[in-house]
Amino acid sequence: MKRWLRQRVDSAYERLLSREISGAPTHVAVIQDGNRRYARSQGDDAHEGHRAGAETTERVLEWCQDIGVEELTLYTFSTENFDRPDEQNEALFDLLCEKLHDFADADRVHDNEVCIRAIGETDLLPDRVQDAVDYAERRTQDYDRFVLNIALAYGGRSRLLEATRGVAADVENGDLEPDEIDVEDIERRLYDRPLRDVDLIIRPAGEERTSNFLPWHANGNEAAVFFCTPYWPEFSKADFLRGIRTYEHRQESWRRTRARRALALLGAVSEPELAEARSVVDRFRDSLPSSERPDAGDLEANDSNSRIAD
Repeated sequence: MKRWLRQRVDSAYERLLSREISGAPTHVAVIQDGNRRYARSQGDDAHEGHRAGAETTERVLEWCQDIGVEELTLYTFSTENFDRPDEQNEALFDLLCEKLHDFADADRVHDNEVCIRAIGETDLLPDRVQDAVDYAERRTQDYDRFVLNIALAYGGRSRLLEATRGVAADVENGDLEPDEIDVEDIERRLYDRPLRDVDLIIRPAGEERTSNFLPWHANGNEAAVFFCTPYWPEFSKADFLRGIRTYEHRQESWRRTRARRALALLGAVSEPELAEARSVVDRFRDSLPSSERPDAGDLEANDSNSRIAD
């Protein structure tokens, strides 16, 4: 009876969260944490925890597609994971091969035109894993409706370091002038194919850190971060929707801040800057509390005062 009641409550909570969500982030990144701890809590070995976590991953992929997310990146195997016991890694490598082939052949992947890509130092992985990656990428390379990035042998700082070395080498060879270096120069060297900026990072299992995951695309975009306590195999749709709600609240806070800053500047900016500031206020006025929203007359008064001051 308790289990039945819990299911009813969870279902009702999911419906409530679904009604509260009005949009979706474009790119969600997930740190799949807690598989081994979940296995220990169940009296199983680590391999069973990773297999249970893989089932959660499949559900999250469906949830993302249901609400309109366009890109999902999964932190699956870091460069630090190579330090784990060989028997653990070998079992995980076998599971990766199995799931990459399953995903590449799944009807839902092809029906939804999911492009599967691996990011990271994949050449460090065993040959069988590299072959499975190649298979999945080849089978889905022509799709672009949804992108699934699988971070394998991944390290955020190591990728930035390699990109920086690439820029330095081009400067030394005379192929790039230092004052011509821009954002695109770095991004082209991070990955073979472009990633969208990350809007939301999700990390389960109680850890409140992002572990250097996609630092350029997440930190640089001021991504929202959602931490929760369930282990990854226990991660539910309600947890996922709470993460999406965190993103929406973060976006609303960002819009409100932009509107307040622009409104405060209206009386102090010069004529060329005034149009841009007014445009920001117009765009984000509705995000302000009603007591702070300026009306058209307020904006015109600020405009006139600015011209008089000039």
